[in-house]
Amino acid sequence: MALAETLPYGLRDVKVTPYTNSTTLGTSVDLPASRTFSFEEGEDFEELRGDDKLIAMRGNGASVSWELESGGISLEAYAVIAGGAITSSGTSPNEVKTYKKKVTDSRPEFKVEGQAMSESGGDFHVVLDRCKATENLTGELADGSFWLTGASGTAFPSRLSGNTDQVYRFIQNETATSIS
Repeated sequence: MALAETLPYGLRDVKVTPYTNSTTLGTSVDLPASRTFSFEEGEDFEELRGDDKLIAMRGNGASVSWELESGGISLEAYAVIAGGAITSSGTSPNEVKTYKKKVTDSRPEFKVEGQAMSESGGDFHVVLDRCKATENLTGELADGSFWLTGASGTAFPSRLSGNTDQVYRFIQNETATSIS
């Protein structure tokens, strides 16, 4: 049976995956209570003008900007996006987990994959293989409100084997498939 036109609906899951080196991925971390995963493809163009007219135009290659928002905070997911370190001490019910970020900790590269269910059956995945949070990381504690965590940045061409130079990809599954 051929895949039908996909009709993605909602946001079912988002996972962020750190790199252990420039071409190897580590273990995926769930972005809890995922609210949005958006991206925008753009491209800068250079024009050649002469004799008072446009002669030619050439693009410099696709670039992708992305944004994530989730409810609550997972220190593990935050560390994948922002860098820094997590330490734990004590045992339940007195365990303490601490996230620390030093001025010398740079923001790492990571993979983002989001999943939406499809009204036509199956699911739809959006994958950005190589991201970096190049914009602000946000969070707010406010009276009567849940903490919302936000991050945005740039996706770069992949360095993963088989995906080299790929900026993003869509995957349509006839049968829903969890993010691995």
